[in-house]
Amino acid sequence: MKSGDEMLQQIVEKCALEPDFRQQLLSDPKATISQELGIAIPDSLTIKVHESDMETVHLALPPDPFITEEQLEAISAGLCCCW
Repeated sequence: MKSGDEMLQQIVEKCALEPDFRQQLLSDPKATISQELGIAIPDSLTIKVHESDMETVHLALPPDPFITEEQLEAISAGLCCCW
């Protein structure tokens, strides 16, 4: 099984090679990723894809390191985690 980083690399590389795939990813990220990687993505998980350009760079921060173990388990299970 691929790691999360390997899956991300696969998606990014395909975007660089296939403009149609890139547009599909931007318009429907969950379905596109699910189909490309052959995985089920929980309905409770939201995926947002942002496209950087020469004037805008998007930075994604990891989850808050001070969350509880219970919250971390809920996130890893794809459940909503509100605090």
